[in-house]
Amino acid sequence: MKEQLALLPGYLTAHLQLTLFALLAGVAISIPAGIAITRSRRLERPVLGVASVIQTVPSLALLAVMVPALSAIGLRSIGFLPAFIGLTLYSILPVLRNTVTGLAGLDPALTEAARGVGMTSRQQLWRVELPLALPVILAGLRTSAVWTVGMATLSTPVGAPSLGNYIFAGLQTRNLTAVLVGCVAAALLALVLDGLVRGLGAAVLVRRKSSLVATLTVFALLYTHAAVTFVTSANIAGSQRIVVGAKTFTEQYILSRILSTTIAQATGQRVDVVSSLGSTVVFDALRAGDIDAYVDYSGTIWATIMRRESAGVDRETVLEEVGRFLKEEHGIEVVGALGFENAYAMAMRRAHADDLRIRTITDLRPHASRMSVGGDYEFFQRAEWRAIQESYGLSFREQRSMDPSLMYEAVANRQVDLIGAFSTDGRITALDLVVLEDERRAIPPYDAVILASSRLTREHPDAVRALRRLNGTIDADRMRRMNLAVDQDGKSPEAVAEEFVTQRLTVKVEK
Repeated sequence: MKEQLALLPGYLTAHLQLTLFALLAGVAISIPAGIAITRSRRLERPVLGVASVIQTVPSLALLAVMVPALSAIGLRSIGFLPAFIGLTLYSILPVLRNTVTGLAGLDPALTEAARGVGMTSRQQLWRVELPLALPVILAGLRTSAVWTVGMATLSTPVGAPSLGNYIFAGLQTRNLTAVLVGCVAAALLALVLDGLVRGLGAAVLVRRKSSLVATLTVFALLYTHAAVTFVTSANIAGSQRIVVGAKTFTEQYILSRILSTTIAQATGQRVDVVSSLGSTVVFDALRAGDIDAYVDYSGTIWATIMRRESAGVDRETVLEEVGRFLKEEHGIEVVGALGFENAYAMAMRRAHADDLRIRTITDLRPHASRMSVGGDYEFFQRAEWRAIQESYGLSFREQRSMDPSLMYEAVANRQVDLIGAFSTDGRITALDLVVLEDERRAIPPYDAVILASSRLTREHPDAVRALRRLNGTIDADRMRRMNLAVDQDGKSPEAVAEEFVTQRLTVKVEK
């Protein structure tokens, strides 16, 4: 708990920045748009329709779309900007709809009276309509504030730090303390902002000046803190630093810390780690220069980025062609292979496999039509899954996508019969799962390779040299033990990575 609470100020501040700035931008868009609609009713259907459509788009999908879109126009593709744009869009509808409802629901006699005493349209709006509609508008703002706090936790996969870092990392590493801290902190922040907006409305309604001043002062302090810390962090980010990325599972958290520690020791440079990035997001970020290095897998590049056929290829061919493709097409350097493969692997409970006498993927054919199979979010859309189905002629009763952290528990608890596991995941051993032999080689090789951006290669050759010394230093057994130390023993990825680097340095000194 102490370790998690030490991270709270940074994550809470980042979450507050996203929420407050998105709400401010959302209000700046929504209220004028709502006023415009009440002045020209022809705008109501298209404007509210667009806002409603945006609200129905899954938040992760909207945030993910921001990454290539921003990259295409030369803007930073991960971090604050895509999360801010996405949250701003999500914050609009409640305020917009309530502004239209509040203004449209006013008694016509009041506006007639305002015109009767000689008020201009501007005076009528500011002195009569908006004050009377304010309680309804603030009700929409309360809804928007709570929604935005919740949505901000989903900004982690696009590289924006938030309380979602607790939740994503905690789920993947089975750290329920981290998940609890993230959820409680987000809930409390939502309650605080909701209470402040409610207090603002109450103070305006009863015209209590002292309460109004107190509430506005708290808002001013929050925005000042958010602005000052944002500028400070932006200045740090603008300095010469190196950024290491990581995908959304335990192994990536460990490897990213090994890379960052190795680079820091070799260069003395500040090295930041951006964790829990989506698989395509992290590659796009490296290509755009928003991160400098991360560990990917040759099979992922081969099947997902290069879109090559996955069945029957050998490791040497994949490594050679992946390296040439990344260098020629994107200027990305394959620094080297760490020494292990982490491939997709079909796994099931050992007792179940023994009962059905299943040892290979071919053995699934008589049983597949009665079996349910689980996979991570992208497994069933990948070329490897299509290759498995086509190579072995398999058709399962049910396919269930789920979070990787829950996938292993699902098969162990008999909620699914089979999963698309990761071959170096320590939970395969811990839960006594058996990996089925892929005798037709439908799944391509998945060597763990270090990728470096053109900027890192050009500006920090010492960092690249340091990373190259990691080649061949981690075999599959060692990676499995490190994963298990996090997933089962409860160690932090940072502690496991530090232990690896320390042991490696000790061995090097002894030699």
